[in-house]
Amino acid sequence: MSKILIRGARVLGGDPQDVLIDGGTIAAVGTGLTAGDATVVEAAGQVLLPGLVDLHTHLREPGREDSETVLTGTRAAAVGGFTAVHAMANTFPVADTAGVVEQVWRLGREHGYCDVQPVGAVTVGLEGKQLAELGAMHDSAAGVMVFSDDGKCVDDAVIMRRALEYVKAFGGVVAQHAQEPRLTEGAQMNEGVVSAELGLGGWPAVAEESIIARDVLLAAHVGSRIHICHLSTAGSVEIVRWAKSKGWDVTAEVTPHHLLLTDELVRSYDPVYKVNPPLRTEADVLALREALADGTIDCVATDHAPHPHEDKDCEWAAAAMGMVGLETALSVVQHTMVDSGLLDWAQVADRMSFRPARIGRLAGHGRPVSEGEPANLTLVDAAYRGEVDPAGFASRSRNTPYRGRELPGRVTHTWLRGRATVVDGKLV
Repeated sequence: MSKILIRGARVLGGDPQDVLIDGGTIAAVGTGLTAGDATVVEAAGQVLLPGLVDLHTHLREPGREDSETVLTGTRAAAVGGFTAVHAMANTFPVADTAGVVEQVWRLGREHGYCDVQPVGAVTVGLEGKQLAELGAMHDSAAGVMVFSDDGKCVDDAVIMRRALEYVKAFGGVVAQHAQEPRLTEGAQMNEGVVSAELGLGGWPAVAEESIIARDVLLAAHVGSRIHICHLSTAGSVEIVRWAKSKGWDVTAEVTPHHLLLTDELVRSYDPVYKVNPPLRTEADVLALREALADGTIDCVATDHAPHPHEDKDCEWAAAAMGMVGLETALSVVQHTMVDSGLLDWAQVADRMSFRPARIGRLAGHGRPVSEGEPANLTLVDAAYRGEVDPAGFASRSRNTPYRGRELPGRVTHTWLRGRATVVDGKLV
């Protein structure tokens, strides 16, 4: 593996420094480093971050390769600056056994654009009735630490308690899709003024908040870890803030689209805006941004949910829920959080690399940009401005809500253990 000298980058947005990569490891960080036989990357003005880590990615393989595969999904991740993603369990077959999670893990290793850490299902078949093989998945080659029925809520309190007790034995975490099913039957969008005007079934905020309240109490009772997926309401923020004030081991994520988009966009009836949990109000968006800034919300997770054209290009009621997000996540965070002054680049590294890696207990990722650390790195041209064109996406799907929208920032280079996966904005 050749040496690489990144010259003049703003490490975590600070003063310009040089970073020397040698053999997959950061060999030196400083000023005036000499190149020798290293390949030089001129990075003046660009921001160097640790490789991004996504706690919530749908790679669809096995079973829905028409939407995405491990190969195409990890290529999209690399383009977005990610060096590791957590692959959610709602595949076909469901990732509820050691065999399935090992298959996903091995596919990630074979393709090599980023590390793939499988998320195991909490219950068999995501049916919410019987615990899946949590211990076997943890003990497998994949070493699963995160378990989720994402796409469905573990709504049975007894099953949730048992899952929390089980993962406590090895330091795992249950990641909950907080959606009380009885309160969201037939739901099509956020319940509020817009849903009433459009005549669409409403998804009330309390359906999320009631599950979160129950689960933080259960986690505290058991003494286990609970992680809240794609938190979306101001009320949910307050519950998580309260739980953290008690010292309970509760973490939460927010998606880029919930930091930017509101339910007003549903007036277009464009199914690209149909997502679960739904786009909420402007007040919710502002509360989520504030909570990410003050650390109540721990991290940004994409909830990258690819769908083929036919599943989105149809009437609203029949359309699938979800948006792709890996290739635009960092730009949306820059737009909503950095350019607004709510976060600096060091805090972006914390929310998009350090904390998600820590929550997922992911070795080798979310590490400082310093000597001796693995060279999992992302170089960003923060001055760039451009329109989102999904025709150029690496993902197999194109269901982005940002088509034609101007967003800031562009990942120019991504390195996975010192090997370039993206150079000058293009996949290697």
